[in-house]
Amino acid sequence: MKKILLFFSALAMLAYTSGLHAQSLKQKISNAYQLFENDLSLQHGISSLTVLNAKTGEIVFSKNAEIGLATASTLKTITSAAAFYLLGTDFTYQTDLLYNGTISADGTLNGDIIIKGSGDPSLGSDRFEKTKESLLLETWSNVIKLAGIKKIKGSIIADDNIYGGQTAGPRWIWQDLGSYYGAGISGLNWRENLVDVKLRAGIKSGDATTLVATAPNISYLKLVNESTTGPIGSGDKVYPYSSPYSSIIYLRGTYGADLKKAVQIALPDAAYDAALRLQLALEAKGIQVSRPATTGKALYISGRVNPLVGKVLTTHVSPTLQELVYWFNQKSINLYGEALLKSMALKQQKETTTEEAAELLRDFWVNKLGISKGAIRIFDGSGLSPENRVTTMAMARILTSIKKETWFDSYYKSLPVYNGMKMKSGTIGGVLGYTGYQHSSGGEDLVFSLLVNNYEGTAYNMRQKMFKLLNVLK
Repeated sequence: MKKILLFFSALAMLAYTSGLHAQSLKQKISNAYQLFENDLSLQHGISSLTVLNAKTGEIVFSKNAEIGLATASTLKTITSAAAFYLLGTDFTYQTDLLYNGTISADGTLNGDIIIKGSGDPSLGSDRFEKTKESLLLETWSNVIKLAGIKKIKGSIIADDNIYGGQTAGPRWIWQDLGSYYGAGISGLNWRENLVDVKLRAGIKSGDATTLVATAPNISYLKLVNESTTGPIGSGDKVYPYSSPYSSIIYLRGTYGADLKKAVQIALPDAAYDAALRLQLALEAKGIQVSRPATTGKALYISGRVNPLVGKVLTTHVSPTLQELVYWFNQKSINLYGEALLKSMALKQQKETTTEEAAELLRDFWVNKLGISKGAIRIFDGSGLSPENRVTTMAMARILTSIKKETWFDSYYKSLPVYNGMKMKSGTIGGVLGYTGYQHSSGGEDLVFSLLVNNYEGTAYNMRQKMFKLLNVLK
């Protein structure tokens, strides 16, 4: 009897101690948050923090948890989670290389070579060994040669028709569209739809910069360099102004006097660049192409609407979804988010416009978790649109719900580490956010989402204040 009483006494003490810890953690967060929200940098701004118990879903702390705020790239956490559900861990993109027409006895192809795009965001990317541009071009040109083709009386056509060509998020701002992070989504993406621009700073601040070269050569586009030299230490503040299918790109802003790095800009028509690179690779092997490289979109505009079909020469298979999601979250690649968004819509046999696909993403979480539609108001899959609004409660609930899934480990590994915490960051003008997971010193697994809108001061200073607040979860 005495042993039984001791056992129940121990249980009661454990429950009491756990309750004290939970209470003290909540109080610590509350105290830290009060200091945070009263900071002068948020005098005209707003912040929201939700902290949930990752095992039970119970609220540990919440403030402004049901107010929709701009998310920036923290939106990627819910896009990538939905992709695991709707596409599957082992989902891959397949890009076919085909030819149409006939091959004559002398090796002349009376037809076209077609690269049939599937929306793969990694095609030509240097993030994976199998997707590198040089390897793909070598593989494709060798396959064409092995098919007995010595001359092509037709074109190299990049078929980008799956999404109607190349588009950008309809709610993205003009200043973002030409930048590397604003690269539009194409039915046939290539090299992450980017090109490097090499600039040389002037002697002193205010001097014009010199456009040295681009890598690769994009002389088929006109680059107008209006950028000037910035002070030492001012960094890269060059903004490329262009949009999908632009033929002129303006470079404006400043390039630090001590900078040596290339400026990455968006390719206005990635599919065309892919077709051109393959044509150049073939010509380097002595296989002449009689007509200029082109795209499915260009042919459609010109009135040629017949299906781009033919005999498959080879098929390139992309890395798996879990590999793509890793880089999507680690490096916050907006292109990958827009590609996954459209792929989810395509697989569900829905419209693949950005806005329709974003509605599908919202409705998926609304139906799965019973979240109010007003808590997830989104217009893309990456978070670049400043019009996106999501509550921290919705985001935290989503991240809590996926912990039981078999693919959770892959998802968790995709999240970067900041401030010693596993979390996804988000940054656009006036917006900062962090969403992720933390194991507290008291042994509690936590899910959190912290968003700040319309803060004053530098992003660096605000990040340090956010880190100080989040440190209480450790």
